[in-house]
Amino acid sequence: MTIPSSPLARWRALLAAGLLAAGSAAATAQALPGKGIRVQPLQSSIAEETFQTLLVSRALEKLGYDVQPIREVEYPTAHIAIANGDATFMADHWDPLHADFYKNAGGDAKLSRTGRYSTGAVQGYLIDKKTADEHGITSIDQLADPKIAKLFDADGDGKADLTGCNPGWGCEAVIEHQLDAYKLRDSVRHVQGSYAALMADTITRFKQGRPILYYTWTPYWVSGVLRPGQEVAWLQVPFSALPGEQAKIDTKLANGKNYGFVANTQRIVANKAFAEKNPAAAKLFEVMQLPVGDINAQNLRMRDGENKP
Repeated sequence: MTIPSSPLARWRALLAAGLLAAGSAAATAQALPGKGIRVQPLQSSIAEETFQTLLVSRALEKLGYDVQPIREVEYPTAHIAIANGDATFMADHWDPLHADFYKNAGGDAKLSRTGRYSTGAVQGYLIDKKTADEHGITSIDQLADPKIAKLFDADGDGKADLTGCNPGWGCEAVIEHQLDAYKLRDSVRHVQGSYAALMADTITRFKQGRPILYYTWTPYWVSGVLRPGQEVAWLQVPFSALPGEQAKIDTKLANGKNYGFVANTQRIVANKAFAEKNPAAAKLFEVMQLPVGDINAQNLRMRDGENKP
């Protein structure tokens, strides 16, 4: 704008400009669709999922929503809490791994999951590459052979020790189902507990030159330390075998390989009534996307000791 030469006129012009700017800012604040609306995010006990959740929370804050601190609760309970309106959203619903949790909480009648937040999440079984090459192990069903299973026996009971999945995560149900489907009950023990602690022990055994057998997923830091194709090798499965709502899914890839799990999409699941009353938030949940490589990179930095936002 042109500044008048008269001091009084100049003061009046600046005052007018200031009032206009203040009025514009106030109008913008009033226009924020989430103003005065409380939002409660949930996540599992997996610390590495905080990254995805915080990004959604920050985006909601930009829309004016009053976002509360994240609460930790395991997946089955989280789906029910969101469906009942006791919480608003979770950013780490794995589709189709969590299909049973979604259905049991009320499905599309109570929940909303319109977008594809992060695609290309994979999971499966791996062993150290040295043992795989020396014994020609390429498939999980080879562990039905007691001699092969004994290679991965960490506690002396004669069974292979499979570092597995925490109860309540969804992956444990798949592992348990596949142990029966591939007739591995007599030769493989599914070791459960604190996954992070169990993997720390698994990595220690690997560094000692001992064979290892474990389940993992990406995005997660483990595959940045035990790199498939270098330190470790994926195991295939003899045929597709998934429980519950996933039962009819064929896990075989286009190249003919089958690792026993379908590639998952991490989706934002929200309370349906909230989504219907808050179209701005619903649109955010629909369009927000995060590359799986970014999650892997952030998770590895956490593992390496970075602990500040």
